Amino acid sequence: MGRILVTGLGIISAIGDSVQQNHEALKHGICGISTLQYCDTRYSGLRPCGEIKQTTTVLKEKLQAAEPGVTRTSLLALHAFKEACHNAMLSEAGIASADTALIGGCTVGGMCLTDELYHDANKKEDGSPYLSSYDCASVNIYLQQRYGMKGIINTINTACSSSANAIMYGARLLQTGFAKRAIVGGADSLAKFTINGFNALHILSPEICRPFDRDRKGLNLGEGAAFLVLEKEEEVKDKTVYAAVSGYGNSNDAFHPSSLSDNGDGPLLSMQRALETAQLSPDRISCINAHGTATENNDQVESTAMRRLFSTPPPFVSSKGNTGHTLGAAGAIEAVYSILNLYHQEIYPSLHFNTPIDNTGLIPEQQYRSAALQHAMSNSFGFGGNCSSLIFSRV
Repeated sequence: MGRILVTGLGIISAIGDSVQQNHEALKHGICGISTLQYCDTRYSGLRPCGEIKQTTTVLKEKLQAAEPGVTRTSLLALHAFKEACHNAMLSEAGIASADTALIGGCTVGGMCLTDELYHDANKKEDGSPYLSSYDCASVNIYLQQRYGMKGIINTINTACSSSANAIMYGARLLQTGFAKRAIVGGADSLAKFTINGFNALHILSPEICRPFDRDRKGLNLGEGAAFLVLEKEEEVKDKTVYAAVSGYGNSNDAFHPSSLSDNGDGPLLSMQRALETAQLSPDRISCINAHGTATENNDQVESTAMRRLFSTPPPFVSSKGNTGHTLGAAGAIEAVYSILNLYHQEIYPSLHFNTPIDNTGLIPEQQYRSAALQHAMSNSFGFGGNCSSLIFSRV
């Protein structure tokens, strides 16, 4: 069987509501992290976030999504899904076909409606229109029902590696013959539930995050969605091809519910496994989109793992300084950014960095520049130690 090729991209984030807008923002070092406007939480003026500056009502109108119970998370997913399918020239019949799979990652789901969830959970009455929307799977069920999809549908929730694992799973469906094409990605929206939860862990920064900086103070949450269309090489014909999915690896260091082991065993193993499936040596990697959350634990551990794997780490960035940490959508959003690296032969700057971590000394890329890139790695590490690495290759 031939390669697994990426023929469609779709994205919405705090730095743009299309692939083109995100690309321009990355090139020009635009930061989408700011004070909250539309998410009702007591931390609105205290914890900056990567918020998409469109109300849920506006999103519904733009997307003509009048179905009862539709949530902001599902709307973000629909936006990115539509762009990816249009980009890949997929007809509605092609989307609905039994040989088209939909694999999506999500952590928040309809829990973005935190107050409604609380109300329904306490059974004050018969229930709101959102009763069936709180589950993580509700996002993909919504897409399935809207498009009448008949193929394999699955939802993955492995925290922050969710949509990276969705991409991996979709590629394996194609390799094993269970589908001819797969629409893969993820979505998450900002929610009182997650803002309060992450704040309780004392890992939300009171200022704009500084990935890989010695004086980092924690992460900024964000929201967004991204989908990729994967197709078997023999099915692609004359379509535009953005990259190939050449490698992937998943591991779990089983160290702690919300931290990675100090020596970086989980991240190291996921990167090694991705290299093995791609049949590449570490020196063949041209650039890395690091997980780079700007938390004390992650950046230290990821730096250690990169030092262990690469004699000299390749150029690397964290795009969470642009978008905030989009949780279950992060793997897919950063996969799109890695593919843009390859497709346009560009490296984008990592924002807000000043001083390297003392015992690793790694410095992320600071300037936009053109570069000859062949293989890009994208890392996503989730709570519970679930670590995933993807490798995309230029075609």
